[in-house]
Amino acid sequence: MQSVTGPYAIAAGVDGFSARTPTLLPATHTNSYALGGRDVVLVEPATPFDDERRAWLEWARSLASTGRRLVALFVTHHHADHVGGAAFFAHELALPIWAHPETARRLSGVPVARRLEDGEALTLDGPVPQRWQVLHTPGHAPGHLCLHEAALGVLVAGDMIASEGTILIDPSDGDMGVYLEQLRRLSALDATVALPAHGAPIERPEAVFGYYVKHRLLREQKVLDALLATGARGAHVDELVPHAYADTAPALWPFAARSLASHLAKLERDGLASRQGELYVANQAS
Repeated sequence: MQSVTGPYAIAAGVDGFSARTPTLLPATHTNSYALGGRDVVLVEPATPFDDERRAWLEWARSLASTGRRLVALFVTHHHADHVGGAAFFAHELALPIWAHPETARRLSGVPVARRLEDGEALTLDGPVPQRWQVLHTPGHAPGHLCLHEAALGVLVAGDMIASEGTILIDPSDGDMGVYLEQLRRLSALDATVALPAHGAPIERPEAVFGYYVKHRLLREQKVLDALLATGARGAHVDELVPHAYADTAPALWPFAARSLASHLAKLERDGLASRQGELYVANQAS
C-alpha cells in the first residue's frame, strides 16, 4: 500500500494529513485525521518539525475556513511520533487536548484537558452527525486509544496496525498478550476501513488484524523453539534473536530483541518459560 503525504480526503467528514515525524523506518510520516462534518476533532498532533508544523496549521485552519469548527486535539498514545506537536498546536489553535489517563500521566509539559475512558462516545455535530466510540486498546502503549464510527464503518487505529512498517511491542510499556487480545477485539468490529498512524488507509482491515495475530503467534513459536533448543542452560534475549528472527535483516535485530523480550514475557505468563536472572529457560514439560 502506498503512503500518502500532505492533506487528503477519506470520506464525508473525514480528512487526513500526513506529516514527517521521527518515527521508526521504513515509515517516515505520521497521519493526522480531521473527524466531523461541522464539529471537528483533530487526531494526532504529531510533528515536531517547524516546516511540517506550518503546513499542518495551514491544513487545520483551512478546515475552519469552510465552516467547520475545531473543538479538540485527540492523542492516541504518548509516543514521540504522535505527540511531538501537541503542546504547540494546542497553543496555536487554542484547543484542549484529549487522551487516556495513562497517556496523560506519561506526557511532560502537555496539559490534557479531558481524560477519555473506554466506552465513552464523542458526538460531533454536522450535516450528518458522527458518533465516535472511544476504545481503550493497550498492548502497544498503556493508554492507547482507537476511535470507531459504526455508521461510517471507519476505525481510527493509531499504532495498532500499519500499512507501512511494523508495530513494535516494547516491553518497557507494551504487552504482547494484551496487544493480541485487542487486535481480536478490533477485528470483530468489522470496520470498512482502518486509518492507521503510518501508511495509507486499510480497506476491509479484518484480514490485516487476522494476519497480525497469526504472524505474532508464529513468531512466538519460533521464540519458544529457539529457547527449547538451549535446554536447561537457557538463553539471554540476544542469543535467541538470530534464531527467532533469521528472516529479518541483522540491522533490525536491536528492534527485534525488544519484541522478542515481549514474547518471552508472554511465554512466562503462559507458563511456557521461566526467567532466571537475565536468562530464560523453556519449561520442558509444556
